[in-house]
Amino acid sequence: MLGLRGLRLPATGILYLLPLLLLLPTWPATPAPRRAPLKPVIVVHGLFDSSYSFRHLLEYINQTHPGTAVTVLDLFDGRESLRPLWEQVQGFREAVAPIMAKAPQGVHLICYSQGGLVCRALLSVMDDHNVDSFISLSSPQMGQYGDTDYLKWLFPTSMRSNLYRICYSPWGQEFSICNYWHDPHHDDLYLNASSFLALINGERNHPNATAWRKNFLRVGHLVLIGGPDDGVITPWQSSAGAQWIASEIANNEGTSSNPSATPRENDNALCSQNDFQPWNPTGCSVLTQRATLGHNGPMAVTRGCSSFTNNLKLPSCL
Repeated sequence: MLGLRGLRLPATGILYLLPLLLLLPTWPATPAPRRAPLKPVIVVHGLFDSSYSFRHLLEYINQTHPGTAVTVLDLFDGRESLRPLWEQVQGFREAVAPIMAKAPQGVHLICYSQGGLVCRALLSVMDDHNVDSFISLSSPQMGQYGDTDYLKWLFPTSMRSNLYRICYSPWGQEFSICNYWHDPHHDDLYLNASSFLALINGERNHPNATAWRKNFLRVGHLVLIGGPDDGVITPWQSSAGAQWIASEIANNEGTSSNPSATPRENDNALCSQNDFQPWNPTGCSVLTQRATLGHNGPMAVTRGCSSFTNNLKLPSCL
C-alpha cells in the first residue's frame, strides 16, 4: 500500500495522510473554453431620424448582451437624410471602415428604413467589409410606391400617380426618396433615370455589377424584417425584396396593408407569386412570423437566403 514494500498502514492511518495529500503538486485543471468576444454592432438610422431615435435599442442591447460595443452612427440626421443616397453611402462608409478595422472577428449591421438601402449599397461597394449579419429593419429594398405623410409634406402638389414626373428627373434624383421611388407604371423611365436603386438591384447594366455582387456575398447572414402593419413602406413586401406589378395596382390600388399583394416575379425579387410563397432555391425559409417593431407596430420577420440581384444567394440562413 502506498508503494511501501512490506509496510501496511492501518485503515485509520490513511485518514491522517489526507491533509498531506492536499500539499502534493497537482496537474492544472483543464481551462474552460474562452468565450468568443461579442461582435460590435453598428446601427444606421432612417429618413428624418438621428442617433437619438435609437437610444432605447442601445440600452436594450447593453442590458441583454453586456459588453457589446454598439455604435449608432450620427450622420445625415433629420433633413440631411434627404441628401442623395450615394452621398450618404460615402459618408457612412468612412464612418464604418475604422470600426470594422478594429473588429477582425466581424460586425453586425442593423439598418432601419431608408438606412437599409444605404447599408445594402455599402455592402455592395465595400470589397473589404466584414459584416457577419445584415439586419434590414423595415427597409424599402425594392423601392417605394405609395402615398405617405412624408411624401405629402415634401411634394404637396403631387400624388404617387404623378410623382414620377419629379423623381425621374435629374432634379428629383437629388432627393433620397426619389432614389428609390419605383413606379410600376413607368418602368422605362425608372430604369433610365434611377441613379441608385436600379444600379444596386442589378436592373441596369453597369461595369461594377459583378464586383458588387461578389462583395455582397461576403455577408454571413441576412435578416429582412417587414410586415403588413408597417404603415409606411409601400408595398410592405418591398421589405422582403418584392414590388408591385402594374396589373396589381390597376386592379385593386393595393395598399401597404393588403395581404394579397402580388410581388413582381423576376430575378430581382426574393419571393415569387402566390401570396409570398418562398422563392427558395437554397431550402431556406423566406417568411416567418415574429413579434417585433417597425414604423407603426408589430410586423412579420422575413428570413432570407436569396438575393436582390441576379438570383444572388447568401451562403447561409438564420
